Amino acid sequence: MALETKIPVTVITGFLGAGKTSLIRYMLENTGGKRLALIINEFGDLGIDGDILRSCNNETCSEADVLELTNGCICCTVADDFIPTLEKLLNRDDRPDQIVIETSGLALPKPLIKAFQWPEIRSRTTVDGVITVVDGPAVNSGLFADDPDLIQRQREADPSLDHENPLEEVFSDQLACADMVIVSKSDMLGEKDLANVLMLINRTSRTSVEAIPVVHGRLDPNIILGVGAAAEDDLDTRPSCHDDEDEHEHDDFDTITVGISAAVMPVETVDRVKLALNQEGVLRIKGVTEIQAKEARLVIQGVGDRVDYYYDRPWNLDERRNSRLVVIGLKGFDRAAVEKILKN
Repeated sequence: MALETKIPVTVITGFLGAGKTSLIRYMLENTGGKRLALIINEFGDLGIDGDILRSCNNETCSEADVLELTNGCICCTVADDFIPTLEKLLNRDDRPDQIVIETSGLALPKPLIKAFQWPEIRSRTTVDGVITVVDGPAVNSGLFADDPDLIQRQREADPSLDHENPLEEVFSDQLACADMVIVSKSDMLGEKDLANVLMLINRTSRTSVEAIPVVHGRLDPNIILGVGAAAEDDLDTRPSCHDDEDEHEHDDFDTITVGISAAVMPVETVDRVKLALNQEGVLRIKGVTEIQAKEARLVIQGVGDRVDYYYDRPWNLDERRNSRLVVIGLKGFDRAAVEKILKN
């Protein structure tokens, strides 16, 4: 039997709301004929990201090429969930040209990359590159950055902030494992602030890593695909806060799914999402909703004080027009208050 050509795998990681899905969506729409398969690790019980990406209707990535892992964080379920899913793709007769993995915002990249050292996986795949997407304005304001001055400014703005906050550790690990860092929402930064963000990332990442500013995920896929890093071969150069731990916990986060009524106008739902995002401990809200008298689905994604929304595709004739939002927050956030805001 002829030796199989290794399939390159691109891992796209980044914190909640950083812009991973937008980056992948643009990639799918501009692949240049390269056939991609996606493994989406959705955090929560509603596969919003996978649903959004399936709606691209791109012949180079059909609905069958989008696989979701919804049983927990991908780095904690490698053996039970991820490996079988990956093998399912590798065993297909119509194998993809490249596999793209979107991790949840809470995933540590290193345990996932280690899985590609397993003999049955290593012989058939290679980690072409680890792409970390960061929220430019958040980094600029001192969030999840390992810089004392930035941390101090954030502490002054938010007395509850702790330097040892697990969110910061996750961010640090994602940067340390990256082969490339994408700075999203760069249009929201002035020239000086953007330069400072790029300088910070270049200073705290590995020396060979480049930080690239991007707006709405619009980046030539050829820049992301074909990095040739073979990350599974140089894990020792990718330090982690959790190198001495067998596993990590996600007990600091809660997620809920809220069903809402169809709105007359998008602004009605958007305004409620903004109010909910202002509740203490709420990190991100995303979902697909119905707007009355509109035949297309409204996709909503909100983080911080920014809420993006757009119509992605018409509702299918056999599709239930459910309006549901996923809320991700720190453990103990007021679920009842958030549900009341979103449903009113």
